[in-house]
Amino acid sequence: MPDRHLRPSSGWVEVICGSMFSGKTEELLRRLRRAAIARQKVQLFKPAIDNRYGVTTVASHDGAKWEGEVINHAAEIMEKLEPDTIIVAIDEVQFFDDEIVDVCDQLALKGKRVIVAGLDTDFRGEPFGPMPALMAKAESVRKLHAICMVCGGEASRTQRLIDGEAAFYEDPVVLIGAAESYEARCRGCHQVPHRQESTT
Repeated sequence: MPDRHLRPSSGWVEVICGSMFSGKTEELLRRLRRAAIARQKVQLFKPAIDNRYGVTTVASHDGAKWEGEVINHAAEIMEKLEPDTIIVAIDEVQFFDDEIVDVCDQLALKGKRVIVAGLDTDFRGEPFGPMPALMAKAESVRKLHAICMVCGGEASRTQRLIDGEAAFYEDPVVLIGAAESYEARCRGCHQVPHRQESTT
């Protein structure tokens, strides 16, 4: 969050990003708990595609939970926005299309504090969906890291595993899962078979 003396007169956008198991949702919920203590009205949204912890529940891997509103399209946030809401939070924001960037801009211009959390890169190690644009336009970006499951170093990548083996580059980008399908890896231990490495 921007320092108090640097906060804009309108709202602003905060991005929490990193690999899987880096604590993104845990950090999002921590900020929401603090807002609730301060009696600030919060609305939390999540994409319908992510139903790992129940239809409406947003949960971190450490067990923290918060009830959210399920949406299929970014525009639904504006339709469901309540007048007294101060903070709008969006989890797994990488699953939305680029419309989410405009929605976050609109919310900030309405004076809302917008907090989004998501994967900055997909299992291939490439920028994920709207995340690059959100990070570029946000007032605040915090990148979290996990622990590499291979070497124990600082992990910034998400390794997808199919039957214990690294998924191929050409596999679908979106595959909902948790520890049974993914590991956190560092750059050196991250593997994507069939990826064409640049020679330039």
